[in-house]
Amino acid sequence: MSDLIDDPREGENAHEFTVSEISAAVKRSLEAEFGRIRVKGEVGRVVLARSGHMYFDVKDDRNSLACTTWKGQVQKLSVLPEEGLEVVVTGKMTAFGGQSKYNLNVDDVTVAGVGALMAMLEKRKIALEAEGLFDRTRKYSLPFLPEVIGVVTSPAGAVIRDILHRLRDRFPRKVLVWPVAVQGSNCAFEVARAIEGFNALKTEGVPPRPDLIIVARGGGSIEDLWGFNEEIVARAASASTIPLISAIGHETDTTLIDFVSDMRAPTPTAAAELAVPVRLELLAEINSMNARAAQALVNIMARHRQRLVDVARALPRPENLITQPQQRLDIWEGRLPLALRNLMQRQQLRLREAAAQIKPISVSQLLKSENRQMEIMGNRLQPALVRQIASAHQTLNIAVASLKATPLVDHTKRLRRDLNDSGLDLRKNFNRLIMELRSLLGAADRLRETLGYRETLRRGYAVVRSDASLITGVADAKLAKTLEIEFIDGHLPVYPTSILGGNKAKKLKPPEQGQLL
Repeated sequence: MSDLIDDPREGENAHEFTVSEISAAVKRSLEAEFGRIRVKGEVGRVVLARSGHMYFDVKDDRNSLACTTWKGQVQKLSVLPEEGLEVVVTGKMTAFGGQSKYNLNVDDVTVAGVGALMAMLEKRKIALEAEGLFDRTRKYSLPFLPEVIGVVTSPAGAVIRDILHRLRDRFPRKVLVWPVAVQGSNCAFEVARAIEGFNALKTEGVPPRPDLIIVARGGGSIEDLWGFNEEIVARAASASTIPLISAIGHETDTTLIDFVSDMRAPTPTAAAELAVPVRLELLAEINSMNARAAQALVNIMARHRQRLVDVARALPRPENLITQPQQRLDIWEGRLPLALRNLMQRQQLRLREAAAQIKPISVSQLLKSENRQMEIMGNRLQPALVRQIASAHQTLNIAVASLKATPLVDHTKRLRRDLNDSGLDLRKNFNRLIMELRSLLGAADRLRETLGYRETLRRGYAVVRSDASLITGVADAKLAKTLEIEFIDGHLPVYPTSILGGNKAKKLKPPEQGQLL
């Protein structure tokens, strides 16, 4: 009976472990037993620490498993865990002895089923829409003809070739390609970084800042396109100050970036068509507008010319305008001597009457009175002048004290610059006017040469003169003593008698061109 009773002193000889040894042994056993495993469950709380590490729980209806994803692993996750999302996490079991806890170090997260993906997408869509990221007031209008187009896509796919080919056909533009992964764990991070990178470029820098961004990818499953449903991509597209076109997948594919972009294109090729117009259509439209403008100008000038002719017909003849004033001037000219004589007689009469009324005594008294007034005013004048001079000196001193040369100098400089600018403008306008007048004079001279009779002489005709008078018939030629025939290369004097011989001139046929009489 005594053998069955455990002696408490028997355990005193067992090996004593430290706490760290026990913790390390548990950790080794746990990692060796499970290794790398996949766990399916619902995401519980999610905490993203300031250090960049992520801590979250995966649970079912009875238990919860703590999960940890380190900072370097978070950026590689294709799907970020969100509370309430059903996922399959992959990682290694490990233990943390500092708190006597075990957890799963997760390096991959996938959504458990398409339904869960769509539910998560709808949840993100509602949250971003509540923040106003889908509002049309936040969207920019596309530039009519961008100089530089930035394309965010994979450089190895057919998408970039389709975009470049379409741009080359419609209107060639400069294209900057930012290579990114268009699916996988790095897709969302690289696409967001590319959009932010294009916005960070300077307009005059090298490479230049694009005027338009196209984010493009070919078709695929929802898992392949999931990188464009990430919140980081949507926020980067919404924050872009450069107009952005999203062209993800086929026409039936819709991703989160399509709702925040400024314009959605059903295909990458359609994005290139939205980015630039057709060059040949623009040229045709410009030519049509130029033709219409020219025709409109011709019509306006014709209407004004006709209006001027109509107005000119209603004006009186110049000679009729001055006929009546000339008649009135002749009448006044005839009346002028008599009026001058009458005026002189009246003035002489008034002068005699005034002279008869003037007496020497009254003149002397008037002069004495005026002298007294002059003396009084002269005595008052000197003190008044002294006071006025003193006041003027005081005003002058105040003005001199407040006067500064700098404003006058600046004003003088501005006037001198304005004068120089006016002189340059005057010289330019004068030169331009001289060139226009010289061009008009040259055109008039060419028209004079064209319409002059010497051009007729070049075609084989001649001019007959007699004493600088033009001879146009045989009768005038008989009466002339001498004749002078002008050809294109000189003058030839002839005598009519030697040609006509006093006989009656015969009617001849008109000479043919080039034949002289």
